[in-house]
Formats: sequence, C-alpha cells, structure tokens
Amino acid sequence: MEYTIKKLAQIAGVSTRTLRYYDEIGILKPARINSSGYRIYGQKETDRLQNILFYRELGVELDKIGEFVNDPAYDCISALQNHRGKLLEKKNQLEQLIKTIDKTIAANEGRTEMTDKEKFEGFKQNILNENDRKYGEEIREKYGEEFVNKSYDKFKGMSEEQYKEFEELTALVRETLNLAFETGDPAGELAQKAADLHRQWLSFSWPRYSGEAHAGLAQMYVDDERFRAYYDREQPGMAEFLRDAILVYTGKKG
Repeated sequence: MEYTIKKLAQIAGVSTRTLRYYDEIGILKPARINSSGYRIYGQKETDRLQNILFYRELGVELDKIGEFVNDPAYDCISALQNHRGKLLEKKNQLEQLIKTIDKTIAANEGRTEMTDKEKFEGFKQNILNENDRKYGEEIREKYGEEFVNKSYDKFKGMSEEQYKEFEELTALVRETLNLAFETGDPAGELAQKAADLHRQWLSFSWPRYSGEAHAGLAQMYVDDERFRAYYDREQPGMAEFLRDAILVYTGKKG
C-alpha cells in the first residue's frame, strides 16, 4: 500500500508539515517522488513513522530518534518491545496516581483513613519511575543494584515533612547554583554552598554518603548528555561548573 504525504498525514494524525520536516532532518524519507513531485510513502515508511511517533510519545528528542531509526542495526521488533515496556511503565505510574486520588477522595468523604505518608506515595513513585527510565541503567552500572534499591526505598519512605523539605531543597540547589554560576568561581563561597546543598539533597535518597561517590556523580553530570542537558538547559556550562564545585567540595579537584 502506498500513500501520498497528505493521505499518510491523515492516517497518522500528524500534519503534512511534520512529515516534510521529518524528511528534511532525515528520519523519515519518502519511498519515492512521483512524476508530479509528490512524496510517496510505502509500508516500510509507514511502519517507521509509527515507531517515530511511539518515541515521541515517550518524550524522546528528535535527534535521538534519528540515531535510533537510522542505525544499520535497528531492529523494529526490538524497538516495539521496548516501546511496550516503556508504555507499561507510564501506565503503572498513572495507575499509582489514580489510586492516590481515589483514596484521597475516600478519605475526604470519611469512607477511609489515609496517612500523610500515603498522600505522597504516588508522587514519589512517579519521580522514581521517571528517574529509573532515564538514568537507571547508568546509575546501576556505576553504583550497583543494591545501592540503587536501597536508595529508592529510602526515598519512598519519606514522611510528608521530609518530602516537602526535599522539594524546597531541590529549588534551593538550583537557585544557589544559578547565583554561583554568575560568579564564575567554582571554589567560591556561593559555589561551595551549592555543593553542600547538593550533598544534603542526595541524603534524601542515598543510603550512605561518600565524597568519592559524590564526585563520581558530578562527573556523570558532564559525561552523560541527558544529565548535561538538564543542568545546561538554562545556562550552557552549568553542568561543568557544578562538577567543578563538587570536586572542590569533596577534595577531588585536580
């Protein structure tokens, strides 16, 4: 079965402009251009578009999608199995949040009791699932399965007060880091305060702290493009600045 760009756009629920852009960046080329100059897509291209849209649904950036689908070793079946696993994770996250909402409604109506800890279980599990989806493989490789599992258990066990403190500290780390970045001195007072706040932030999930592990994580922020993108999203170079500040803080600089 072959489709014009207009017909494929209608079937897939995307715009023809999107398909033209996918052609321009090289992630979805048409099978051929007909004598009238129209893009024509075949079954192979239709299947590839489905995979691209799966990746987009999972929040994968277009440049990464291009790396995946243009890889000579790309396996469609493996990709679909991976999509299914990721979507099941999202389903589980949503189900956990729905359970939290249902129990909260029941508690407010007086039909059941709900502890303060239970009120935040859905949110905490959501954070852990998202973190594991993005960085789980790298973190396990670096720190080991036992460390990661203990870390997740500690995070899930936070009280309401601790969870609120965690959220406030997350914002404070970022705020202090932004101010420190403006000084340009990773060894300065503000940068070292940011590094110490970062250590405190880690204490909410790490089963134990070590300067060596802290320094190793800081280096990962620079080496792993996803961590780097997170810290550099406001100020390019922020990941390296934080890394340098932490290396000074832990005595690992140089």
